[in-house]
Amino acid sequence: MVRVVQYGIGPIGLEVVRVLLSKQSTGEVKLVGIVDVDPQKIGRDVGELLSTGTTGVVVSGDADACLAEHRPDVVIHSTSSFIDVVGDQLLQCVDAGSHVISSTEELSFPDGQSDGFVARLDKACKDNGVVVLGTGVNPGYAMDALAVMATAPCTRVDSIQVERAVDAGRRRGPLQRKIGAGLTPAQFAEKKATGRFGHIGLMQSLRLVADALGFEPEQMSETLEPAIADRQIRTDFVTVDEGAVAGIHQVAVAKAGGRARIRLELKMAVGVSPSIDRVVVEGDPPIDLRIEGGIFGDTATVGALVNAIPNVMSAEPGFKRVIDLPVGRAFAALR
Repeated sequence: MVRVVQYGIGPIGLEVVRVLLSKQSTGEVKLVGIVDVDPQKIGRDVGELLSTGTTGVVVSGDADACLAEHRPDVVIHSTSSFIDVVGDQLLQCVDAGSHVISSTEELSFPDGQSDGFVARLDKACKDNGVVVLGTGVNPGYAMDALAVMATAPCTRVDSIQVERAVDAGRRRGPLQRKIGAGLTPAQFAEKKATGRFGHIGLMQSLRLVADALGFEPEQMSETLEPAIADRQIRTDFVTVDEGAVAGIHQVAVAKAGGRARIRLELKMAVGVSPSIDRVVVEGDPPIDLRIEGGIFGDTATVGALVNAIPNVMSAEPGFKRVIDLPVGRAFAALR
């Protein structure tokens, strides 16, 4: 039985807890502890937060104490998108002797600015005999791992295009705010200028695909523009007036020989229709993979994190990306 601690119980972390509790009956995993900084959650049985009744698992505000008490095999970590925010948390878990599966988007394929930390993290993993993996649905699956897997039968790949259109109105409130739903165009521009706004992880997905295929781009670029509402749209969390920002339109491109060889296009906004995930491989044979209705990201993120447990448990120690491990798969699911 794999003993698991959940680190961070925002909307995604709380759903991870729900899934882990549902899988305990299989005898393969056991939720032993939870860490969060929210004083409104600390000290409460997580069953209260899930409205499922008493579970015996109480939220701790002291990560060191929780890790020392429960000695988890795996920590599922979901607190922030940015490496500079989560670095100490990751090392804390590694030094406690736990594998870590993190939804931190920047961790899926760290850029050059993070090289020093990644080297330190990799060494700590090897010293403690554990693995740290950055994964999720996007990055981690929809716009990178899925595209890489689509090329498996190809003897030649000329280009890859990935399209993801998401109706954010069906998603959680923090994500709707994260993409700027309800902002004015001027407010969107201000947030864009911070460099920490929009979908974090598209360049990581671009690098994952390129690296997996052994492709060395001559140029990589990313653009971020607002998607503007053509009518008033209401969700459970925001009201978007006509002419206001409904979300984002983000594109990342890797070029060589003056041509786009990998192109990732993300449209994530309230009211987007239809939702779809699509991978088009120009090559031999050509591949056109469509997921009608799209991959529902909130559920899929939880699945990607939980389902990474077996691969992480069996991997050689060190820092890993999804392309370093075997193809992910659901576990304790088909009964």
